[in-house]
Amino acid sequence: MITIYHNPDCATSRNTLAMIRNSGNEPQIIEYLKTPPRRAELVVLLRLMGLTPRQLLREKGTPYQELGLGDPARTDDELIDAMMAHPILINRPIVIAPLGAKLCRPSEEVLDILPSSQRGAFTKEDGERVVDSNGMRLI
Repeated sequence: MITIYHNPDCATSRNTLAMIRNSGNEPQIIEYLKTPPRRAELVVLLRLMGLTPRQLLREKGTPYQELGLGDPARTDDELIDAMMAHPILINRPIVIAPLGAKLCRPSEEVLDILPSSQRGAFTKEDGERVVDSNGMRLI
């Protein structure tokens, strides 16, 4: 089973989802802005990915600055509280797969944790080739 915490408005998230599907897998898709993870679930995701809350924070297009989240004195609990109150602060996409869990930025990071190889060529929305016609990773 593969799960993606997805934002359909994000090109990186869309590319990641497409690479999962190009491997022959249909993931469970959680649109995390509509269905945010519970606090305990977010803590588990952080542990699985080996990230700190600060490493998962998204700055661009979020209330990061307004909330003063760049202050190094902010505790992990305060950062998680902010993510719970404002799910847009959670960076994406997060993928949980049989071979691990990752924040897939850039999107080709997902290739490291998929249980199946790519079934064919894959090109990102911006035209960058990631996988050749034999399913071999290019970057």
